[in-house]
Amino acid sequence: MAAADHEAVPPGLDEPGRTVRRQRTDRSPEHAEPSRFLPHVQGLRAIAVLLVVLYHFWPGRLPGGYVGVDIFFVISGFLITGHLARELTATGTVRLGQFWARRARRLLPASLLVLLVCALVAASPYLMPVSGLQREISEIIASTFYVENWYLAFTSADYLNHAGDPSMVQHYWSLSLEEQFYVLWPLLMLLAAWIGVRFFRGRRLRAILVMLGLVSVASLVFCIVFTATDPAPAYFVTFTRMWEFGLGAIIALVPALRIRHAMGSFVLGWAGIIALVYTGFRFDASTPFPGYTALLPALGAAAVIAASNSDRWWYPTRVLSIRPMRFTGDISYSLYLWHWPLIVIAPSVPFWGLTIYHRVALLVICFVLAWLTKRLVEDPARGWRVLTRRPAKVTLWASLGAMLLVAGTAGGAWAMNAPAYQEGVRQLAELRVDPPACFGAAAVLDEACADQEPADTILPSPGFAGADKPVDEQCFVQLNDARPVSCEFGSEAADAPTVALVGDSHAFQLVSTFERIAEENGWRLVTYFKGACPWNPTPLSTSGAFGDACTQWREAVSAELAESAPDVLFTSALATTPYSSAGYDSSYDAAVAGYRAAWSTMTDAGIPVVTVVDNPVWETDPNKCLRTRDAAACDGARSDVLVADDPLRGAAEGQSGVTLLDFTDVYCDETTCFPVVGGANVYRDQDHLTVTFADTLAPQYAGAIREALAAAG
Repeated sequence: MAAADHEAVPPGLDEPGRTVRRQRTDRSPEHAEPSRFLPHVQGLRAIAVLLVVLYHFWPGRLPGGYVGVDIFFVISGFLITGHLARELTATGTVRLGQFWARRARRLLPASLLVLLVCALVAASPYLMPVSGLQREISEIIASTFYVENWYLAFTSADYLNHAGDPSMVQHYWSLSLEEQFYVLWPLLMLLAAWIGVRFFRGRRLRAILVMLGLVSVASLVFCIVFTATDPAPAYFVTFTRMWEFGLGAIIALVPALRIRHAMGSFVLGWAGIIALVYTGFRFDASTPFPGYTALLPALGAAAVIAASNSDRWWYPTRVLSIRPMRFTGDISYSLYLWHWPLIVIAPSVPFWGLTIYHRVALLVICFVLAWLTKRLVEDPARGWRVLTRRPAKVTLWASLGAMLLVAGTAGGAWAMNAPAYQEGVRQLAELRVDPPACFGAAAVLDEACADQEPADTILPSPGFAGADKPVDEQCFVQLNDARPVSCEFGSEAADAPTVALVGDSHAFQLVSTFERIAEENGWRLVTYFKGACPWNPTPLSTSGAFGDACTQWREAVSAELAESAPDVLFTSALATTPYSSAGYDSSYDAAVAGYRAAWSTMTDAGIPVVTVVDNPVWETDPNKCLRTRDAAACDGARSDVLVADDPLRGAAEGQSGVTLLDFTDVYCDETTCFPVVGGANVYRDQDHLTVTFADTLAPQYAGAIREALAAAG
């Protein structure tokens, strides 16, 4: 997020740097040089934060709103570079201690306040799942010391994938990257200024422009290549985003790029705004981002900054300067800080829902909290005399102390809940070995359990269900990875029947259960999984790099299956997968045709196929409700969570050699679907089954495979 500094541009690049009388270096004034307020930049900041906030509240309505962060990076590059260039021109150097102290007073008080609140929330097992406590605390500490982007990069987090349960502070990745910019950028400029004085007759700004230009070009090339090869970490690492700061810096350093001509400014400004709106609505999770596609929002933001003429009320500079836009820009930093934790926490609050009214109310609360934080924390902290009247090192040491306090609070939250975490681990281990009688699906499918009341205890507990997932992640490929990775489990005997388990994450959720089935029956299990990519040759409607990778993966897997010829193939898939309808009346028809085409490659060779109707898909993780309410209060309407026309069901109808399993009556009755069945916690997130519940369906899975093997001879 860009800090609320409003800077003018430096003098012409052809002028050698002129050193004037130096100011005292043992104090930390708020502004080393005069500045000029740029109201339309505040309006641009408002656009940026609204894109991000609305994207997080309604990702389906504004799927490309994540580009708001890129707008902030361009703004930061423009403002901070302009400030540093003026100080270099006026004094011949940059007082790094004072610069970093100003950044600390501007950014840390509000940031650490939100992190402290998140640490306290993490300590509550009612608001945060114990299963995610370790990750939550790790990310709070990483965010406190502004390395959250690297933490997410190293853990291969997928920011644009909304599945799972992201932490309260995941959005701090951009703040971490920006703080790293504040450290690196003045050092680069000082190095370039020294080179300018040493080798280019004192032309500091020209040397700075060349240096930052080279860094930006190198960063852009790296961004494009890294996004294409490894998109998950590419989204977070510092070097893939430096060019966006550099783009803003170039506008600050080259006054000629500030367009003051009336028509030129009008066209440039509105073109930039249109580009930003377009990306907000047209980009989505399948867009290869940042990569080359990030050029559009970054250049759009640069165009708005460069449009400088404000003579007429309809000019973009004037429209962005109206009071509501400036107000939103003023509170943008605190609004960004607060909105995501509240979104994550709200579903766990008793009596709070996810209706449109609740979301709008939460959005209003975010604005109120942001305004209060701006008035009571941000603004006062910038002028605290106890810090501003003392050397810069006082601010820096005080900042370190505050960071240690937050990290210590997060550590205390872990210490308080560590016993519950260990109990959850023990509980899961016991469930694997000795599940209760008439538990889970057996309560519905086993006639002997018809008259038995399920236990009151929910297993695994709602606070630990998120950890009840397969551990064989090396078998699961994601994003743009097209490799047909296979894993083998079970019997190693040469004559053991081979069962192939193929599909997306809804097939992967069964792998632990199928491993045990294979061991118990003397079968060999071979797996192929790719996230959001069912085994179906119909193209996805999500084009681009991910769609291409999915197509390549399917073709490679089909070739390997044809060569290896398993004895039976089991497949499942998310019912809501978006397929392209090209050539068909609907995407449903396209999906049905694709499944039949894939399965025929097996059935035509005498290999039976077993598939299963998909489980319900909830709007949010039911465990958030179960942690604070009775199970009955967390039920979902069947019409809301269950896809009425699962293409897997349609594809299996009337197909010889295909067996269809349908457990809809286990998950739901005629009107309602349940998050708890037979005392078993069904879901580990909004649409994936716990391994515990999948295990209770093992007799049905195993029985269907035995019958298919027997029928095949």
